[in-house]
Amino acid sequence: MARVIENKFPIDTNARKAVGFGFPLDGDAVFIPTYQTSDQIKANLVNYLLTNRGERVFNPNFGADLRALLFENILDQTTEELKDRIQDDISLYFPLVEVKNIQFDNVPDTNTINFTLTYAIVNFGINDTLNILLQ
Repeated sequence: MARVIENKFPIDTNARKAVGFGFPLDGDAVFIPTYQTSDQIKANLVNYLLTNRGERVFNPNFGADLRALLFENILDQTTEELKDRIQDDISLYFPLVEVKNIQFDNVPDTNTINFTLTYAIVNFGINDTLNILLQ
């Protein structure tokens, strides 16, 4: 019977090879390389959250539509529907990520939204939080 002894991606063992690139795109050579799988998963989540639906070629359902919230009336029902959709999409597009909590802190007077995503990377034991301020 086979069993998993250690869940570590072999690409993480060599610190000189980048796994991907992160955000923002303002590094010395435009791209900021990421060397750990957990850092790349976080960059991929940021990419998903800041992409509007219909913006991705050949994948029009990809994206969280967070920026579209700024131009709508911010209601509890709207944020609850968005929470459910984001949780479903993350489980579809990021099978290694388990969503722990999604929170919206709305400030309607200044038209800003502070989005907080708390997640865990399955089988790695890594918990992380992602904060995005939309204004």
